[in-house]
Amino acid sequence: MLREPCIEDGLHIHRLVERSKSMDLNSLYSYLLLADHFHETCVVAQNNGALIGFISAYVHPGKNNTLFVWQVVVDEQERRKGIARKMLENLVMRAKLKTISYLETTINPSNQSSRFLFESFAKSMHAPCITSILFSSDLFGDTHHEAEMMYRIGPFHAQ
Repeated sequence: MLREPCIEDGLHIHRLVERSKSMDLNSLYSYLLLADHFHETCVVAQNNGALIGFISAYVHPGKNNTLFVWQVVVDEQERRKGIARKMLENLVMRAKLKTISYLETTINPSNQSSRFLFESFAKSMHAPCITSILFSSDLFGDTHHEAEMMYRIGPFHAQ
């Protein structure tokens, strides 16, 4: 089942991201805010009552036709079942987001599964996918963080 998150999901989202080990873990407070303030642009996936997936996203403040996807996480045992793709499709099909015609996200160059997810999403939407560097690795100081590549998908018309 896919749905908008509610504030009670915040702790479960935090734990899901924490278990993933490959994602940057934000504070519990940030996940509570996302579930409360940005519920219309985020999505959770549940299976038998357990939270198994989450996408955080928001409408870009400077581009009201662009949804920026911040994090995509699916529980390890639920991966490779198309859940992430279904969550993306759920977001762009929402009536409240009918003005969205672009999707943006950032992906580290070594993250093959995310690259595949967003490239295949672009194909399914019959939309171009343009990549560029958004944050170069030197902006992260001496943390050994890879560059963050911007993926801009669109225009598309999901409605």
